[in-house]
Amino acid sequence: MKFLKLLFFGFIFLMFSCSKKESHSYGFYYWKTRLTLNDTEKKTLNQSTLPYLYTRFFDVDKIANTFQPVGVITKDKSFEPGKKIVPTVFITNRTFLYIKKDETTFLAKSIYTLIQKKIAEYHLITSSEIQIDCDWTAGTRDDYFKFLKELKKISGKEITCTLRLHQVKDKIQTGIPPVEKVYLMCYSTSSPLENSDKNSILDVNILKSYLSKIDEYPIRKIEVALPIYSWGIVTNHLEKHKLINALSKKDLENPNFKRISENTAEVLKDGFYFGHYLNKGFTIKVEEISYDQLKDVVQFLENKIHNFNIIYYQLDSKFVLNKDFKF
Repeated sequence: MKFLKLLFFGFIFLMFSCSKKESHSYGFYYWKTRLTLNDTEKKTLNQSTLPYLYTRFFDVDKIANTFQPVGVITKDKSFEPGKKIVPTVFITNRTFLYIKKDETTFLAKSIYTLIQKKIAEYHLITSSEIQIDCDWTAGTRDDYFKFLKELKKISGKEITCTLRLHQVKDKIQTGIPPVEKVYLMCYSTSSPLENSDKNSILDVNILKSYLSKIDEYPIRKIEVALPIYSWGIVTNHLEKHKLINALSKKDLENPNFKRISENTAEVLKDGFYFGHYLNKGFTIKVEEISYDQLKDVVQFLENKIHNFNIIYYQLDSKFVLNKDFKF
């Protein structure tokens, strides 16, 4: 009898364990040059469960062989996030091509100085973390990794970085960054400027193939960045492409458009659409991400990595209105 009771309770415990769903705290990236929040964005941010807002401060590029900050933030009085800011800086890969040792130190000092200047100027409450976003390659990895170490030494902050899909798949060539935490960018699975029937923002099958061995990645603390943005890819008569931000399938419901497929339409009449002049015969392909696609990615990653937070790209009323962010 005692054995049967133990067996029964063991079965109940097993059923409970199997049905218990892993929950993920979530937050947002903020990627606008002018720091401002409307009511929808404030409400969405207040409902988020992470105490941070990952805020892009500026980009860094090498122009005429000189390091240049690009798109440095300004602040509107409406920007009261109620969250700690994680300063985030995007650096182009070419910035690290042929960089010298003394230039690496100069770059790290310059970036940290500008971050501190903006924090003081706008009275921002920040975390102890600085995040660097760079699509480094096998040719720049050593210099980029030296930069990360130098920035940590100069700032005394926790330095983290983004991790792209190819950097996971080709980790032997691209190397492992010298950080304790990375942010896995689960988007940009292909180029939007190529003729393809795939969704360039997120093709789940491509993502799964790139991340098939993410459980073997040496850095154990991995946060997950998921896309909630959308755009339209316009193709002209010469098969050249350009992007129009924040389009949705509803935008294709226009009497001057002929629907070709669920997410593609042809322009029937020359004119201004979405702030752009489009000619008759141009096509518009809308790419957006569904909740089911994101759910598929999250469930896949739950079998590979554990206890990860989700950071959505990006906080914008065009992308967050009436969305469910809980997994």
